[in-house]
Amino acid sequence: MIDRREILDLAVQTSLTPHVIEKDYVLGWILAGIYAHEELAEKWIFKGGTCLKKCFFETYRFSEDLDFTLRDEAQLDEAFLKRVFSEIGTWIYEETGIEVPAAQQEFDIYRNPRGNLSCQGKISYKGPVSPTRPLPRIKLDLTADEYVALPPETVEIFHPYSDAPEEGIEVLAYDYVEAFAEKFRALAERTRPRDLYDVVNLYRNSDARPERVQFVDVLRQKCAFKGIQLPQLVDIEQHRGDVEAGWTGMLNHQLPALLPIASFWNALPEIFQWLHSEVVAPVLPAMPLMGGATAEIVRDRIIGLPTGLPGQTAIEVIRFAAANRLLVNIDYRDKDGKRSTRAIEAYSLRRSREGAILLMAVRAEDGKSRTYRLDSILGASPTQTTFSPRYPIELTPTGVQSIPPTSRSTEISMPRASTRRQSRTSSSGPTYVFRCTVCGKLFERKTHDSTLRPHKNRAGYQCYGSYGAYIRTKY
Repeated sequence: MIDRREILDLAVQTSLTPHVIEKDYVLGWILAGIYAHEELAEKWIFKGGTCLKKCFFETYRFSEDLDFTLRDEAQLDEAFLKRVFSEIGTWIYEETGIEVPAAQQEFDIYRNPRGNLSCQGKISYKGPVSPTRPLPRIKLDLTADEYVALPPETVEIFHPYSDAPEEGIEVLAYDYVEAFAEKFRALAERTRPRDLYDVVNLYRNSDARPERVQFVDVLRQKCAFKGIQLPQLVDIEQHRGDVEAGWTGMLNHQLPALLPIASFWNALPEIFQWLHSEVVAPVLPAMPLMGGATAEIVRDRIIGLPTGLPGQTAIEVIRFAAANRLLVNIDYRDKDGKRSTRAIEAYSLRRSREGAILLMAVRAEDGKSRTYRLDSILGASPTQTTFSPRYPIELTPTGVQSIPPTSRSTEISMPRASTRRQSRTSSSGPTYVFRCTVCGKLFERKTHDSTLRPHKNRAGYQCYGSYGAYIRTKY
């Protein structure tokens, strides 16, 4: 298990509470446990807002539920779920030290509006910063009669923590187009604040916007299954008062700063016009290069700045503001040492001819394009003032993650809470755990050899620590 300090550091970097970061950390390991279990790995399809965050967009709202479509309704059984999650909890504890007490797991099996079985589950956990009583919980939403329009994908999740498995964590997830269509269907059917946020946020990400005809076809299928028509804007408008009333309570803890609901609500007419082929989504012109910037766009999650500079924390704030069309105030020191604060529209990071990283932006006060060296930005804070983009916003780390479907090896399916990590090595004998003496990352070896290869540390930088300190032996 990672230590408390790592959670607190990430909370500061993302401007979220430590408990939100801890829950994201535990969510990753619960997903690892589910997809290491032979009875679940091929039959549980990950979906919903947490799927969008963990599988496709790292810069996204944090979420706290795990939603799955099951391929086998027989698994919607309280005794079965208690058994497999007891095994998953044991597996997670052995791997990480996170406690998932079997006695504090609840599974409520019920009949959904279609008359078929569904389940609401609650999984308690004790992580690095959790209170002892009451333990925090993760909600599970399980259905077996959802219509799946596209083949699900095997996707590696985002899990940016120092104890992540060396080979990553893979899940079976909805295809991105279907995940987006499911969110659009939810907006029409229940119109909750997070549905509005998700649909607008996904549409605005032009890098990942689906081809309209395919998207409409999938959405039409999803709506037909639920017995509703293809959504119309008028269907949504009648719920505006309820959405506004719940906006703060539902989203405030999942985002670094509260967003003005008007900027999301006012985006709906264009989105519905695009959906119904009444308008083509606008294509913005490329931002002109200036200030020594090259055409190389920098979209790394972690920007390799010298230790101690605040630019990495600032870029997370800038990315959040830009993704949500908010002006951001940057505290900046120019080449003459003069310090000033500017409100800007942020668009992209570019590499300069000299190798520096430049923030491409437009100054709000006069509409003029400017570049700012990232290593000279001392801090950033989002405003509540919205802007209409003049150029493509290209700040999301790596764009959308798109991994083509891969067939799962039968070696992944191990009996009773065994690990995928072990399935890729010898299945017999002890496993030795070492911690890098430089960055603290954990490594497993089948021999008592502490030699380490160059690797990425928890912040994403290259670590050249060549030796590991022995931690424990696993059998």
